[in-house]
Amino acid sequence: MKLLLTSGGISNQTIIDALKDLAQKPFDQLNVAFIPTAANLEAGDKWWLIKDLQNCKNLGFAEIDIVDISALPKEVWLPRLNIADIIMVGGGNTYHLMYWFYKSGLSEILPDLLKTKVYVGISAGSLVVTPSIVNANSEKQPVIDINETIYDDGLGLVDFMVEPHINNSYFPELNFDYPVYAIDDNSAIKIDNKNITIVSEGQWKLF
Repeated sequence: MKLLLTSGGISNQTIIDALKDLAQKPFDQLNVAFIPTAANLEAGDKWWLIKDLQNCKNLGFAEIDIVDISALPKEVWLPRLNIADIIMVGGGNTYHLMYWFYKSGLSEILPDLLKTKVYVGISAGSLVVTPSIVNANSEKQPVIDINETIYDDGLGLVDFMVEPHINNSYFPELNFDYPVYAIDDNSAIKIDNKNITIVSEGQWKLF
């Protein structure tokens, strides 16, 4: 399983090089499926989402598809994920994203997809692959219907926690039963099967 877990996306050359190493192909031969679902619940200026998409465009991928798992039925989004080489999951509200991972069924399918694809997480997209998302924010925000299930459990694809956006007071440091990698927006965690490497042009810390 190959994952690149970022705080601020593909923000510098070191992170770009890590993605190249995981993908093992030139970017112009790779298709990206970008999942923006976490952003749907966030109001206001979406400059950060636009920046992430612009970064993808600047890297010169063969194709960038936007696949919202909350807006499309499985029979529509699954074929589009199947033809992608990279599944990139954007930031926003982590609880909303986790809800739709479970609601859509992607939580069950993702491990099989990642046998042949690279997963890139951005902020919330990084948090959902960990054992728990309770550090996402200080209050559980409603998802769509307050009577719906709100999930604390992450997908558990890795056995550590991620604390994105360090030096930002919105993301307080918490204590967990797992190691915690705290990373800033110029750092990422590269997972190549069982090998874990921190790639950074900024600040990070392991707790």
